[in-house]
Amino acid sequence: MKLQRLSRKELLAAFGFLAPSLAGFSLFYLIPFGQSIQYSFQDRLVGSFTLSNYKELLLSSSFQKAASNTFWFTAISVPILVVVSLLLALLLNQRVFFRNWLRTAYVLPLVVPVASIVLVWQILFDWNGTLNAVMEHFGFSRQDWMKSEWAGFVIVLVYVWKNIGYNVILFLAGLQNIPDQYYEIAGLEGAGPVRKLFGITLTYLTPTTFLVVLMSVLNSFKVFRETYLVAGAYPHDRIYMLQHYMNNMFLSLDIQKVSSAAVLMALCMTGLMFVLFRTERIFRSYME
Repeated sequence: MKLQRLSRKELLAAFGFLAPSLAGFSLFYLIPFGQSIQYSFQDRLVGSFTLSNYKELLLSSSFQKAASNTFWFTAISVPILVVVSLLLALLLNQRVFFRNWLRTAYVLPLVVPVASIVLVWQILFDWNGTLNAVMEHFGFSRQDWMKSEWAGFVIVLVYVWKNIGYNVILFLAGLQNIPDQYYEIAGLEGAGPVRKLFGITLTYLTPTTFLVVLMSVLNSFKVFRETYLVAGAYPHDRIYMLQHYMNNMFLSLDIQKVSSAAVLMALCMTGLMFVLFRTERIFRSYME
């Protein structure tokens, strides 16, 4: 009885501490998303139940283009970000010159405001920017980077530069949790650097790698701010993302289409997260 009373008191205390956060989450996230689900199934004129919003959305060429660009951006940028972050973390985990300064340099993009970051990239890739000036100096013609197929490359570069510091921190934390004895024993048994990398480092970094992939995928859906500030509300077709589509539908007050697009995007992200967690669980059970 005493244990039950104690557990009830602890449960009530836990709910008491969580109540403000739960209230804020419900007020600003859960309830609006529930309303979005409701609006996505409502006719914009009568208000009755309908599936035509989703049908129109899936048949829309603008939505198809935005969904395709978002998919390819995530599929290309996330592997690049994960691989580069891992290589930098492996480098910074060694005794290299100016290691602490390099760590600080990679973390700086996380704390710098987005507007300042975009200003730097505008200076670099503008028609009269630094990169075009350097190219013209060496005899090459100027490029309108943000209004050509190169725009996708620029956004991937901005995304990697903006998020690489956070991933490097996670990988460094994972690397420092691997006991040095494992490498010493492997060295005594004649294992080389490549064998140690694949047999010890990458194996014990598996949970961290899944976390980095998860965070990188989520952050890839937040690239709208940088793209919007660099290229505006109607950028080149190559970088027209789902967030652009929803923002434009919101400005035109087409709430049903915005809600339908938000619900589909949430379902896709949920399915992707489920696949990642499922893959991690299978891999962990295989390793055990």
